Amino acid sequence: MRQVACPAPPTKEHAVSDSKALDQVTLTAGDKAVALPVLKPTLGNDCVDISRLTKETGLFTYDSGFTATASCKSAVTYIDGDKGVLLYRGYPIEQLAEHSNFLEVAYLLMNGELPSKEAFSAFENEVTHHTMMHEKLKNFLQGFNYDAHPMAMLAASVASLSAFYHDTLDLEDPEQRRLAAIRLIAKVPTLAAAAYRYSIGWPIRYPRNNVGYVDRFLHMMFELPSEPLEMNPVVAKALDLLFILHADHEQNASTSTVRLVGSTGANPYASVAAGITALWGPAHGGANEAVLKMLDEIGTADKVETAVARAKDKSDPFRLMGFGHRVYKNFDPRAKIIREMTHKVLGELGVDDPLLEVAMKLEEAALKDEYFVERKLYPNVDFYSGIIYKALKIPTEMFTVMFAIGRTAGWVAHWLEQQVDPEMKIGRPRQIYTGYDVRDYKGAGDR
Repeated sequence: MRQVACPAPPTKEHAVSDSKALDQVTLTAGDKAVALPVLKPTLGNDCVDISRLTKETGLFTYDSGFTATASCKSAVTYIDGDKGVLLYRGYPIEQLAEHSNFLEVAYLLMNGELPSKEAFSAFENEVTHHTMMHEKLKNFLQGFNYDAHPMAMLAASVASLSAFYHDTLDLEDPEQRRLAAIRLIAKVPTLAAAAYRYSIGWPIRYPRNNVGYVDRFLHMMFELPSEPLEMNPVVAKALDLLFILHADHEQNASTSTVRLVGSTGANPYASVAAGITALWGPAHGGANEAVLKMLDEIGTADKVETAVARAKDKSDPFRLMGFGHRVYKNFDPRAKIIREMTHKVLGELGVDDPLLEVAMKLEEAALKDEYFVERKLYPNVDFYSGIIYKALKIPTEMFTVMFAIGRTAGWVAHWLEQQVDPEMKIGRPRQIYTGYDVRDYKGAGDR
């Protein structure tokens, strides 16, 4: 079998030595040695370029889950998990959350710079006038059973957009690429609201072009033909903030999926639809759904202490969802921002819901308990977003759909960036084969 170079302490046969300037490292494999260049990012860890490794040594590398592998070069987002830093195009998430709005952030992610007043006005106008969905999409949704999960309907609807806009899928044309990105940012909220209303038997509402991005979505979600919707401005502000915080998060599973599918030359609607299905997983975007299921399992505030004790017991299968983060080793910077808004929403709306009482009691317990503090298992953005959605009476099965609306901005930004990357090639990971060696076929009577 082919020998594989796996991450392991250097040995006599496989030794890595660093040059003083770290311009390159040398890998020695038996009697072969290869000098590998070290790439230096604007921020973050240096990366060893192993593109010549297989050709010169016959070895591959093994990195389960790609946790130590850079799959692309990107200028969109930067994360420092140890320091709790999240930057969109160099701007700290804290500044954008305080001063910007989601549509401006979407422009920033797509174009690399914040817009002038004139540029933003033109962008907002363009998004607004691409919010309608084709009437035949209503028939498409009616093909689903009434109780289908909204994420299934959203993924299928987004993929179907390529059938409606097949005449503008020339990926060599930068204007067609840009228009596809605009359409996705504009139409995903419309499709999301339509999927929700279909699932509860309500008539689908057309988008209102005389209101802003978030207000328009809320009208499509909740307005009834029989009466106008009166919204508390805190609700729109909270959703806008959540969309900003969810807009991008570097090379996460769904964004990597969009890039992987996009690397094949697939159209942007198919690529983003693939990202939506990746986001659906409970270990990714479905985590805020899992938070509500956990709160429901705890039941009442007086049982929180018992739940915390169970979570600390390694022999007990019960786990607290929405605490800690794979990337952030300290407090999730997005959670710091949304925590304040969560308490503001609950105070403003005065919602009387026992599960929200459980959530607040659980937050208090986790922030004070030494077990969680020592391990830095702080409430993350999924914990707080689930609470806000619950307070706004958004059904649990729509939580991941809400995530997808915000993340669409990041997906299209990465897809656009990938299309002009001169180093882009089709994604094709290697493997360590663990199956049978070669064996001969035997007839049925000899098996």
